[in-house]
Amino acid sequence: MAAYRLFGAETSPYSLKVRSALRYKGLAFDWVSRSASNEAEFRKSAATPTVPLLLSPDHAPAQDSTLILAALNTAHPEPEAAPEEPTCAALALILEDYGDEWLNKCMFQQRWGQQPDRDAAALRVLVQLSDGKRPRAFKAPAKQIASRMLARLPLVGAEPENAATLEASYRRFAQLLNAHLQNHLFIFGGRPSAADFAIAAQFQQMLTDPTPATWLTDRAPFVVAWCGHMEDPKASGPFAPLDELSATLLPIFEGEVSRTYLPWAFANAASASREKKRFSVTFDDGVFEQATQSYAARAFAAVRAEVAGRMSDPALPAFLDAAGARAYVS
Repeated sequence: MAAYRLFGAETSPYSLKVRSALRYKGLAFDWVSRSASNEAEFRKSAATPTVPLLLSPDHAPAQDSTLILAALNTAHPEPEAAPEEPTCAALALILEDYGDEWLNKCMFQQRWGQQPDRDAAALRVLVQLSDGKRPRAFKAPAKQIASRMLARLPLVGAEPENAATLEASYRRFAQLLNAHLQNHLFIFGGRPSAADFAIAAQFQQMLTDPTPATWLTDRAPFVVAWCGHMEDPKASGPFAPLDELSATLLPIFEGEVSRTYLPWAFANAASASREKKRFSVTFDDGVFEQATQSYAARAFAAVRAEVAGRMSDPALPAFLDAAGARAYVS
């Protein structure tokens, strides 16, 4: 039996994030596609009803993908998955949270907020839950899944009023990332970081949904190729120094991360600290309003703490200043 056992779903970006990291580390693991037949086994160890769930003989069950990746890096240092330069390490953590907390909204809106994506996704979820087989009577349960997920849009801030902002955001980010990946195999050079695992997982999901898949294939071919490579990534060289990355990495932060995710995360954290139920933040294209997300606030606090611990590297405040990001993370 493999040392690790990963309960996940092909429709879950966080499951793909962890699976990709396990493969990169060269670790033997059993992939368990969560379904009706293994639900009882899943519930024995899961603290929350969502995947992923990583089981191992030496550690407690884990479901937070960010903490799982950090633990894997500690337990299995090679191959490296965190840039050596303090500035690049901090930027990788910011981008990981961008993928987990902001790009996920974009993916969720594209999948469940429009047709034909919603019906196609609902059927994929139903097949997964049915042990990989489409039930004979599938229309009614698939419709129930679609309706349930449509109702969840406001919980993640992907309600119709925010749809245009989220669509413009992921497209802007994809094109900036596409320009960067024309010259770099991974975001920080010759091997993947937490940023690659998190962001690729969200785009991999979008590539299974008709509307964003068509757009990405046409407008961001290097992102599409990178997503394929991230299914089972291999290190092909060292992490690159910041000087070799900045020309196309800085525009990603300046043109997108500092325009959407960082002001959103900052406002959400402030709302959570005041125990408010809702908050709003103003972007270039208008007001973005949603329910306060406590987990996202805790995740952002952890990112800010990590960034603060690396601010003694003069390259980091200089990069954040140039990107218009420093006020949000320092």
